[in-house]
Amino acid sequence: MTRILVIDDDRAILNFMRIFLLQAGKFAVQTLQDSTKAYDLLDSEDFDVLLLDMDMPAVTGLDILKYIKENAISIMTIVLTGVEDIDLAINAMKLGTSDYMLKPIDEQKLMAALDSAADKLQLLKTGDQSDQPLSLDSLKNKEAFAEIITQDGKMLRIFHFVEKFAMTDNSVLIWGESGTGKELIARAIHHISDRKDKKFVAVNAGAFANELFASEFFGHTKGSFTGAIADKKGFIEEANGGSLFLDEIGELSLPIQVKLLRVLQEEEFYRLGSTKNIKVDVRIIAATNKNLFEEIKKGEFRKDLFFRLNINSINLPPLKERTGDVHLLAYHFLEKFNKKNKKKIEKIAPPVLKLLNNYTFPGNVRELMNIINSAIIVESNSELRKKSLPHYFLEKAHISAGAIEGGLPQSLQEIEKEHIKKVLAHTKNNKTNAAKILGISRVNLISKIKKYVLE
Repeated sequence: MTRILVIDDDRAILNFMRIFLLQAGKFAVQTLQDSTKAYDLLDSEDFDVLLLDMDMPAVTGLDILKYIKENAISIMTIVLTGVEDIDLAINAMKLGTSDYMLKPIDEQKLMAALDSAADKLQLLKTGDQSDQPLSLDSLKNKEAFAEIITQDGKMLRIFHFVEKFAMTDNSVLIWGESGTGKELIARAIHHISDRKDKKFVAVNAGAFANELFASEFFGHTKGSFTGAIADKKGFIEEANGGSLFLDEIGELSLPIQVKLLRVLQEEEFYRLGSTKNIKVDVRIIAATNKNLFEEIKKGEFRKDLFFRLNINSINLPPLKERTGDVHLLAYHFLEKFNKKNKKKIEKIAPPVLKLLNNYTFPGNVRELMNIINSAIIVESNSELRKKSLPHYFLEKAHISAGAIEGGLPQSLQEIEKEHIKKVLAHTKNNKTNAAKILGISRVNLISKIKKYVLE
């Protein structure tokens, strides 16, 4: 049975909680009215879930949350409060609370939150990999991670947690900078889950205007707006039975957030222009490169939606923190883009590897991929050399002009001009493809072509 501790200075609340939880038949319940005794009780007893009031005299709910974090006490916390306080909610989240509920408590929502918290604690308890070998071979579903090239211990530990999270039906929130592989992790979750034979639908929430996103996400009926010439399924209906990956979830407008919250809570939605509700069974996997705590504080992201999405969370490290992965990934992309571009470049020159290993990669794995792809296109030798690297990379990596292949000193503008010239030749002057390879906009490329008189 799940062991629950309820701390509240209101005896009526404690009595209600005790009776309600015991009637469920799956909880062992202990209550505490005097919060000054909380520290000793948490130290001496082993609880699974804590239901914690925030506004108490002497020792407050925040004091108890800080104590739990500082002493690494393994317990899931659900905060209960009678006051709508954004700063309080933010502080509680930062201290590790798994949910935040306003009084009077909705009994159904409380039960769902308790089940979720107990499941999450079990995953965390069984997911400690400290005594397990950190290798791909120790994974039960290593084929799900085939697209993620790594030998880093942090990443391998994440894979073990992904396997466990995938086998539940909980929402997952993936945190990480752009280019760290959030969609690959989402696909791995889907591949391992019981939904693997159903659709995986990936959507970039930041790629649509808010008005268009509502139509694309929920679908629309014929005649619901100008141009709606037929009924159309939305992303969420397409993913019915499967998984819906929402990248850049922090970009959703507040009205869309409300509708998404309804999908998570009620498992139903309405097409644009329709009053008929549609039931849906879909697992939401969301990702963000934003600090959602700050977005909640600014009023740009709903905290109730955050808690619904953040039942299980995964934090992906940036490439600069993944030991040994730059070399591994560089050769992986060399092989991949050799085939794509019909090249036979056999190796990467040691000076190039040194530059790559010393670079911080603000664009993470995606940036490394683009660097290797661009360099392969313009390289004419069997070895990938410095002179073929993108000009911006050479500039950021602080390469002195005379260091490039031991040749005569060149200015960065000369390097840029030569590189653009080579890429345009490769694409047969297709400016759209050239801009994509160079990692700049087509407008920017045209401007540089005029600047360097390349036409």
